[in-house]
Amino acid sequence: MSDSSALPQHRIGQAWREVRDRFRAADLDTPELDARLLAEAAFKLDSLGLVQHERDPATPEKAATLDRLAARRLEGEPVARILGHQEFYGLDFVLNAATLVPRPETELLVECALAALKERNSPLLLDLGTGCGCVAIAVLKHAPTAQAVATDLSEAAIAAARENAARHGVLDRMTFRAGSWCGPLLPDERFDVVVSNPPYVESDIIAELQPEVAVYDPRLALDGGEDGLAAYRAIATGLVGRIKPGGTLAVEVGSEQGIRVGAILAGAGLTAIDIRKDLAGLDRVVLGHQI
Repeated sequence: MSDSSALPQHRIGQAWREVRDRFRAADLDTPELDARLLAEAAFKLDSLGLVQHERDPATPEKAATLDRLAARRLEGEPVARILGHQEFYGLDFVLNAATLVPRPETELLVECALAALKERNSPLLLDLGTGCGCVAIAVLKHAPTAQAVATDLSEAAIAAARENAARHGVLDRMTFRAGSWCGPLLPDERFDVVVSNPPYVESDIIAELQPEVAVYDPRLALDGGEDGLAAYRAIATGLVGRIKPGGTLAVEVGSEQGIRVGAILAGAGLTAIDIRKDLAGLDRVVLGHQI
């Protein structure tokens, strides 16, 4: 860890730009953004405040805080993990060690769910493996008549999701249950739309992923079994008879898994299988519909 005294002249602007330069030298993907976000946290400023106060003195205590945060980033810890929260679909979500960091490509799953809910009255959404709750909560924020049931195997993840639901004013429309996939569902529950961003990484390649993922994301939320498809089989089997007529299942998938996941959903009786691509042109969401 470097000494905070290395920060030039202890000015706020110089302090965060020195961190930016260290991040550039380390070949981080987004050095300026990362440095700004960590500086905002260290100096307790928002983005505008960081500009307005850049010539203010950086107190030794706050300069040292920035240096500690920067050291964590240089060791590979993602900014969202360091700060404990991440923006997704225009909302800010609290994270903990049991939750994945929400990623921009998952916003396509929200969009698919909202489109499927659009024509349904007082719809009921099911979010399997909710994590921090970002998908279900984003849907409910934009579908004011909808309610949701969210399941997760991790009690700690459910705690984060419950906190996020309260922060965003949808807690009264959400029910949380701990358990594996469809296991916690009640016998007579049927859903208009089901969403899931399950683990889909093949077990033996997790160690090869970037450290931001392999080291800091929970393995439970990454490991999709030997072929990466174990969760989809469990979900498809568990949902038989659970989706209302005309309802939709939407699942996030790995970049080359669309056809195989589509076949799993079709094997469970879903029809009109549709593979949606993300902005990079990669498989991202697979849809299936209940007749």
